[in-house]
Amino acid sequence: MTLERHYRPLPQSRISPEGCYVLEAFNPPPVTAESPAIQVMTDLSRVASATIGSEASIDEANHSMILRGVRLLLVVDEALRIVGVVTTVDVLGEKAIRISQLRGLRHHELRVGDVMSPVEDMEALDLAQVQRATVGAVFATLKAHARAHALVVGAGPDGRQALLGIFSASQIARQLGVQIHSHEMARTFAEIEALIVGT
Repeated sequence: MTLERHYRPLPQSRISPEGCYVLEAFNPPPVTAESPAIQVMTDLSRVASATIGSEASIDEANHSMILRGVRLLLVVDEALRIVGVVTTVDVLGEKAIRISQLRGLRHHELRVGDVMSPVEDMEALDLAQVQRATVGAVFATLKAHARAHALVVGAGPDGRQALLGIFSASQIARQLGVQIHSHEMARTFAEIEALIVGT
């Protein structure tokens, strides 16, 4: 059986001579420090998790982050269990340089597992607390722990702990209307804090 006999091609129409316009992409709603924290959380039940294996090279990790437009990848094993996280700072910053010098390796020879933050060293926020929190409280948490990201966990459909969301300082900045300084997160943090304290 040919494809055409199995599926009928859809009828086509012409582009309007009056003009055909591009729709604006979905943008998260603007928020204030007092807005519910959930409004700035990336909900992983709606957005696919950006993952990578620990044996991938750090160049592959960097390329993957660029392609996906993210600054953090979840490092997972074959069973999709989280074993760590890796960020752009991990793969492009001093940590990778220091580890490559210590081990006598070239930068491109490093693996994600060499520079990631292992799950044993990570802390997360509980979804139940997040649902009662404000954007200001989440930002205060990121600042207190000097982190650009925070993971949100809770019970998955099978009752086991699951990663349900991620907070990102750059996402919070975007929704607050603060300009993001991609290579100067300290400056972005300072501008977010000035906006929050000034409100």
